[in-house]
Amino acid sequence: MPVDVHLVLRRDSGNAPEVLLSRRAGPVYASGLWHLPSGHLDPGEDMVAAVIREAREETGVLIAAEDVAVAVTVHHHPPTGSRSRIGVFFEVRQWSGEPQVMEPDRCDGMDWYSLDALPEPMVAYCRAGLDAYRAGLPAAVHFQQPGDTIEHSAQGPDRTRLLPGPPTSAEQLPYQLSVFAEKAVGLIAEATEVSWVRTGSRVWRLTGAGGGTWYLKQHRGRKFHEREVSAYQSWVPALGHWAPRLIAADPAAQAAVVSALAGRPLHGMALTPANEARVQHDLGRLLRILHSSAPERPGESATAADKVKRHLKGARPYLAEGDEDLVLALAGTYADLPKPVLVPTHGDLQYRNVLLANDGEVLLFDFERSEYGTVTRDLVRLSDTWTGRPDLRAAFLDGYGRALTPVEELRLDCEAAFDAVSGIAYGTSYDDPEVTERGHRTLRRLHATHRP
Repeated sequence: MPVDVHLVLRRDSGNAPEVLLSRRAGPVYASGLWHLPSGHLDPGEDMVAAVIREAREETGVLIAAEDVAVAVTVHHHPPTGSRSRIGVFFEVRQWSGEPQVMEPDRCDGMDWYSLDALPEPMVAYCRAGLDAYRAGLPAAVHFQQPGDTIEHSAQGPDRTRLLPGPPTSAEQLPYQLSVFAEKAVGLIAEATEVSWVRTGSRVWRLTGAGGGTWYLKQHRGRKFHEREVSAYQSWVPALGHWAPRLIAADPAAQAAVVSALAGRPLHGMALTPANEARVQHDLGRLLRILHSSAPERPGESATAADKVKRHLKGARPYLAEGDEDLVLALAGTYADLPKPVLVPTHGDLQYRNVLLANDGEVLLFDFERSEYGTVTRDLVRLSDTWTGRPDLRAAFLDGYGRALTPVEELRLDCEAAFDAVSGIAYGTSYDDPEVTERGHRTLRRLHATHRP
């Protein structure tokens, strides 16, 4: 596997650090795009020697080996070709000489840019490494697909998956996140990591030096960050005190600070039948508020064929007899349903994203999957709690204020089947027995109501 070295020559000035970028030119890969000084290892050369050599050849600066610090590793797959590669990004803060263009046949520009205002157009691979560096994370996966552009595009698909390092201590945050959080809420006395084990996002509970509690979340990717921040800015305020409030957001670090809610997670809580019915009623009421928080939009006729087949490939060895036929039949039915109406949705409504306050009020959080979607998409995972409990379903719909139409009932079954297959594929791959069993439980229930 090829190994690249990338030089993050850093100087601190003003409010944000600056890095040196060069613009590629001539008959070279990614001509016209901004990139870090970089290159491949020569035969027998180690990585530190390589980045020092590339710095001298491309920028003219001289770097001592003891001033080279490893910052980020990126596993990259380009949009063309079959081989992936490893890029190692090295931070250097001390050097001799002034950077200048040393290879004018390969570079026609060189300048310092703030990490908060990187130029365009930029090589997407390079941008992935700098996104991880800006976020204070040690690694990223950047696997592009055929048809993707070499150039980074904020409007294009997000192929960067940032990877965390080992858990930090209770008192420690990655430096860049600490700076962001203290700009948002003031001096932090304690930061305790409270991340949910199943997600790639990381969450810390922050305690202020003068009191007060907030939550800092670093999202696993740009898509989840943008969804959650957008929801907090547009839809979530309609829920009032039943949901957190956005305090600050940092797109570069893909992080957000939100206010804290006082309550216990509903996940794993033992409730009496009457209390659980009341919780379901309140969930229905809150979901109706969220669904009505912005105008409806017309949806397109949906087809799930490609996505379902992809999930079936991973789930097939673990499916019971008849499961695949059932799911494919529901995929065909789904394509024939009338065009849906789309509303603002939570996107992942299940007990683990619900709190029960001491006074009994139901509170919602975690909006990283929020988007315009069908009403029923928000009921898929919650409906698992209704199995064998028609009283819970009735309580929820009473709180929601209306029953589901026949078309919505059918759409809910279709979407539940797709989610079940996805859950089985995920759960068996990542050793998550709860998600796997939920998928099997859903398919068993659907077999009982959708017989050939």
